[in-house]
Amino acid sequence: MSIAIKHLVVIGTGLIGGSVALALKRAGCVERVTGVGRSVENLEEAVRLGVIDDFNHDIATAVVDADMVLIAVPVAACDQVFAALAESLSETAIITDAGSTKQSVMISAEKHLKYVSRFVPAHPIAGTEHSGVGAAFAELFEDKKCILTPNEQTDAKALAQVQSMWQAVGARVKIMSAVEHDDVLAAVSHLPHLAAFAIVNAVGKSDDAFRFAAGGFRDFTRIASSSPEMWRDIALCNQQSIVDKIDALQEELTILRDALNAHDGGVLLDKFASAKQARDTWMSKYGDKL
Repeated sequence: MSIAIKHLVVIGTGLIGGSVALALKRAGCVERVTGVGRSVENLEEAVRLGVIDDFNHDIATAVVDADMVLIAVPVAACDQVFAALAESLSETAIITDAGSTKQSVMISAEKHLKYVSRFVPAHPIAGTEHSGVGAAFAELFEDKKCILTPNEQTDAKALAQVQSMWQAVGARVKIMSAVEHDDVLAAVSHLPHLAAFAIVNAVGKSDDAFRFAAGGFRDFTRIASSSPEMWRDIALCNQQSIVDKIDALQEELTILRDALNAHDGGVLLDKFASAKQARDTWMSKYGDKL
């Protein structure tokens, strides 16, 4: 199913929102893109870069004639966005988002939207450690997964349209429940980010240690350069799932610490070998699609 959007409103014109707009423009799927945000400088740059055609600081005014709305703000801000657009949104408009947690966003949508069936929650599994519209590029989503988490209320035609939109920007769409999404992403995305932040902070307690860090440390900690505010919000919005994964990580670290204290090379070798095998298997199956 092809997608033809007359007026797309992007609330949060940064890396994700800007990249969606650029990709849809490149694909010829959108006639007009309006950006919404607080920073005049960022929005003016978005116009200059051709990411958006015009902008507005008022959400309610911006969405009046929109047929597609993309919410690409930090997940903790979604509640405020839904409240602001609820009264102005057309009953035929479709809303989607790009948030890294889904249950919290869906609760906010149900609380505020008149036509909640027109909201199709989404999470494109793509990004970089950079932020702002200047970091946006049309190829960001090419051959990357985008997870949709509809529920029993979701309108089938709205779901099809949103699926087509994400496919038009190059994503491979997967559908799952919001509960499953939040649990899986806590393991493979949220925990690694928190671990990277923790490792950088731990190393920073050693005097001058960073001076001797090399490529391995750089690659492992790249995601610690991500937006602290965004990851604070993600962590709080997916609190329980992330806590469960932290507990699992701490259990593994405790095993390694105890093995070191006992000078037990056998346990260390078993743990290292099982991790290598698991990662090698994952890379052989999915590495070419990362």
